[in-house]
Amino acid sequence: MDRIRVLLVDDSAIVRKIVKEDLSREPDIEVVGTAPDPYIARDKIVRLRPDVLILDVEMPRMDGITFLRKLMQYHPMPVVIFSSLTPNGSELAMEALEAGAVDVMAKPGGPLSVGEATVQLAERVRAASRVRFFRKGDSPAVKAKGTVAFKTTQKIVALGASTGGTEALRVVLERMPPSSPGMVIVQHMPPGFTSSLARRLNDLCQIEVREASDGDPVLTGTALIAPGGYHMVLRRSGARYLVSVKDGPLVWHQKPSVDVLFSSVAKAAGANAVGVLMTGMGADGARGLLEMREAGAHTIVQDEKSCVVFGMPKEAIRMGAAAEVAPLEEIPERIAEALKEA
Repeated sequence: MDRIRVLLVDDSAIVRKIVKEDLSREPDIEVVGTAPDPYIARDKIVRLRPDVLILDVEMPRMDGITFLRKLMQYHPMPVVIFSSLTPNGSELAMEALEAGAVDVMAKPGGPLSVGEATVQLAERVRAASRVRFFRKGDSPAVKAKGTVAFKTTQKIVALGASTGGTEALRVVLERMPPSSPGMVIVQHMPPGFTSSLARRLNDLCQIEVREASDGDPVLTGTALIAPGGYHMVLRRSGARYLVSVKDGPLVWHQKPSVDVLFSSVAKAAGANAVGVLMTGMGADGARGLLEMREAGAHTIVQDEKSCVVFGMPKEAIRMGAAAEVAPLEEIPERIAEALKEA
């Protein structure tokens, strides 16, 4: 079995040492090198030809975002962002995802606790190594068209995504007009990053996009993103839909979990909902989407060609949870058609 070749770029010598030692214990991963800054990383990428780059974003000499944009232009490859949870770090991580990084992970509070996170980091590296990589703009999935038209009452759209999902969400949400039904979203992300994601999407979209708070109503023209580190569930209060944001155990190693959200939507909204499961590693969301379909909801799964990682959609298809499979750029129209028929 070929091992996944990793290059780690971080200005902290302690982080480089701990992460290299821990990842090297994984039987399928080989840390072929480390670099304290992008200039040294550039030379090592050419010489060592890694499969995946782990990149910090706040570094001296050249910040990680500038380096990433240059890398995507001249030598595109899978990049996992490993960044601190400072507000600045979270915003920069969002910029990195927009620039072409495939995943983001929160760096623990102190260098000595980094080792606790490397098991999860190893999973992100494995997912990144399987990404079918596009030069920015080459993917047929990233070109958004005009907005779609909705005429709905008390309908709900629930979306779930993981690796590659920040771009997938942008493509879908940019097409949503102010008349679109309320939307509830789980994107696998750590605490701090979901608020940055919501702000960026809100700036790009006609609808309001924000990180959910406990008790928020789900309103027309609004999308609520589950906060990192918490599950989000939909509940009904009279004629209104509300969300509850709560703690709880990890589901499929995730919090928030798509399954938790989708299962609650099946119970609260039934046939008044549309469920959409998009790109991501693993199986989170597949069983919940099946519950939605069995409750009468229309269910849509992103197709393999437009996915960054086809894990979650593939599992949903295998289980019979998908009423239809669609390319990412067609999902907004499919949502609109499903709501017209409901």
